[in-house]
Formats: sequence, C-alpha cells, structure tokens
Amino acid sequence: MQKILIILFFLLSSSNVVSSEKDYFVSLKYNKVHVRIGPSLNSPIKYIYKKKYLPVKVIDKKEHFRRIIDHKKNSGWIHKTQLIKSNSLIVMEDKIVFSKNTKFSKPLFKLEKGRLVILKKCISNWCKIKTNNYTGWMQTNNSWGEIK
Repeated sequence: MQKILIILFFLLSSSNVVSSEKDYFVSLKYNKVHVRIGPSLNSPIKYIYKKKYLPVKVIDKKEHFRRIIDHKKNSGWIHKTQLIKSNSLIVMEDKIVFSKNTKFSKPLFKLEKGRLVILKKCISNWCKIKTNNYTGWMQTNNSWGEIK
C-alpha cells in the first residue's frame, strides 16, 4: 500500500511540473474582454478587463477557452478569440527608460509600477518599449509578461 502511495505521489507531482512548463503569456486583443467563472459562454462573467494588450499567463486550456492569471493573481476563463500572441509587459517596479539599451545612455523618463508597455524589440534583458507617445529602452527584470 505504501509503495502505491509513493508511486501515486510521484506521478501527480511530475504532472504538475509538466503543466507548469506549458504555461505561456498572451495579451488581450481588445479594450473590453470578459473573464468568466468557467470555460463556457454560458458561464457567468466574473469581471471585465478594459485594457487592450494587457499580458496574462495561460495556465490551463479547455476546448476554446483559456484559463488565465494576471499580475495581480486574478484568474478566470477567456475565449481564445479574445487573446493574441504576447507583445507587452507590466512593469512591477518603478523603472527608468533610456535612449539606448545601456544604463550609460541618456535617461528619458520614469515608468511607474503597474504601467503597461508594448514591446518593440528586445536584446538580452533590454527591450525597446512604447507607452502612450513615449519610446525608449528599459531593463526587463521585475516585469510581468514574456520577453521574446
């Protein structure tokens, strides 16, 4: 009996490792996206995102729905047609944006924690970003989203 429990434990723990490796980031496609309690159009709406390009992590799939989690640990189900390939980050701490991809270049402006930025180009841990009408380079450490 003890051997069965040990084998069952390893099988269950290894399946969690595999599923976490399959987690990936996407961005919201529209300014208004419904997040549902379950993976169905008949499932009640839990809340509504009102931020196009917001990055979310897909943690599960069921047919045409994706279970997501955001940078504030909110989760729910979104239809896959409401999502696009990841192209953005949320800044998780205040950051300085520079004119080039080095700290020795001219500082342009400061980003506050929680700011959404669109990725234009990435080199190592630096990305050229755009937010509102501003463009520059920032280091991507302590950001929520996927850097490609």
